Amino acid sequence: MTTAAATACTLDTPDGPFSVVTRADGAVLASGWTDDVGSLVALIHPTLRPAEVRPAREDDPAVGHAVSAVRAYYAGDIAAPGRVAVVQVSGPFREAAWETLRDVEPGAPVTYTEYAERSGRPAAVRAAAGACAMNAAALFVPCHRVLRSDGSLGGFRYGLAIKESLLAREATDRPA
Repeated sequence: MTTAAATACTLDTPDGPFSVVTRADGAVLASGWTDDVGSLVALIHPTLRPAEVRPAREDDPAVGHAVSAVRAYYAGDIAAPGRVAVVQVSGPFREAAWETLRDVEPGAPVTYTEYAERSGRPAAVRAAAGACAMNAAALFVPCHRVLRSDGSLGGFRYGLAIKESLLAREATDRPA
């Protein structure tokens, strides 16, 4: 089952083009540092994947809240994306792990081991890493805040340069 329609908008950020796909109610279905909206739509769970995606301007009410949060993030309110609703579907652990990511404070990254512990399954480090890898709503579900046990960056769908940039921004800025 797919949703009827969604809205997408791409905006310029200091880290390159950032696109967001939202439902009619403004909840984020997918987002990331790309201008290829189709690649984001492909990340959406089939039960939520829209049959149609309508392009929108930044001031369109369907994407306005998400776009404003991205703009606020890059202006220094690094907690802004956490105030936007996100809808993702998967199994119980992955859904809980995504919610756990939303609780990781900006400027205080965790390791994959700590992330697994916070998600309620300390031995499930690989599953926690898998939740990061399958996250369709980058920035709004901040998988970039998870690091390897040795403190190195690990992976990131949009490249390590963007992950490093986000972490550096969050280390110097504090939530408003």
